[in-house]
Amino acid sequence: MQLRFTPEEEAFRTELREYFTTAIPEDIRRRCEDGELNYPDDVVATTRILNERGLAVPHWPVEVGGADWTPVQHHIYREEMALNFVPDLLPFNAGMVGPVIAHFGTPEQKEKFLPATANLDIWWCQGFSEPEAGSDLASLKTRAVRDGDEYVINGQKTWTTLGQFADWIFCLVRTDPDVKKQAGISFVLFPMDTPGVELRPIELIDGSYEVNEVFFNDVRVPVENLVGAENDGWTIAKFLLGNERSGIARVGWTKTKLAKAKRLAAQTPAAGGGTMLDDPLFAARLAGLENELLALEVTQLRVVASSADGKPNPASSLLKLRGSQLQQEALELLTDLAGADSLPVAPVDPDELGDLDWAAHAAPEYLNYRKVTIYGGSSEVQRQIIDKAVLGL
Repeated sequence: MQLRFTPEEEAFRTELREYFTTAIPEDIRRRCEDGELNYPDDVVATTRILNERGLAVPHWPVEVGGADWTPVQHHIYREEMALNFVPDLLPFNAGMVGPVIAHFGTPEQKEKFLPATANLDIWWCQGFSEPEAGSDLASLKTRAVRDGDEYVINGQKTWTTLGQFADWIFCLVRTDPDVKKQAGISFVLFPMDTPGVELRPIELIDGSYEVNEVFFNDVRVPVENLVGAENDGWTIAKFLLGNERSGIARVGWTKTKLAKAKRLAAQTPAAGGGTMLDDPLFAARLAGLENELLALEVTQLRVVASSADGKPNPASSLLKLRGSQLQQEALELLTDLAGADSLPVAPVDPDELGDLDWAAHAAPEYLNYRKVTIYGGSSEVQRQIIDKAVLGL
């Protein structure tokens, strides 16, 4: 593989970098760097600025607002967003339901939902996981029973990320309980303020409120909100999850964390004199992570380049598996660098922390990111996919 970017690709990178650093307000990018975004305002503002330039959903098909870019250009776009601390676009809109509607939706659904989804006029959330159907998603029990021109939905979803801001939910429901479990699932859309929808917050280990339980009690959904054919939901779910895993490696994000660790290590005294960057064990650990990240980046380029006609490559599971591990390892490195200063996990006044602000945030972020080897399909599930679909074992 050619590891150098062409002059045209470098010019494309420079153009994006200049736009990101001038069009996206500095205060939003600084909050993104510090992990203190204002939800939902910062994400909405960023998305609408990018959408004005056609940069909110470049990976969508061109006919519905996407960009005619090469796989390498898409890679550069994602990396430059991360390196310049542009807030992540809402994944439920840009990376999940948008591509699904573009691929499986009716013309009416595309007209109704895609422009609003790209501009974040609709904030979507994901109704997949259930208390007894997480990694084994096909075991979901939420039922949708046809009643004339409506489905009546009863059941429960959990770990519904940012559902407290959502206008609509895309949901997997069981429409046929009498067939193989993967064969009786459908994909439906409905507003979160539909009668019978109840949202309950779940407090996380770091004290934040990011995920929710959602309960459905006789929720009536028009049949016209079914995406694809009835009982084809499992096919759609696999398409969605493949797209999710392709972007879940977050190489650029991990690069920023390792760069931060290197910068802070050069300022942190070591027990034996000098700084932590002079410590051979720490320096070797940092160099090892940088090399692992480079290998992942090359693998990501190979996977993206080999994905044909927008169909996800099963090797995206490799990216999800190793990418999530490296995210955790980078945050563990920062937490170890902070040492005892990382211990406070309760909310603190940033004005009282001074130069130790980063250290106080290290432990909560480290704890929160235990989730990344679970969401989007656990590491165990990714290994099974790799065994069967990639290695043919």
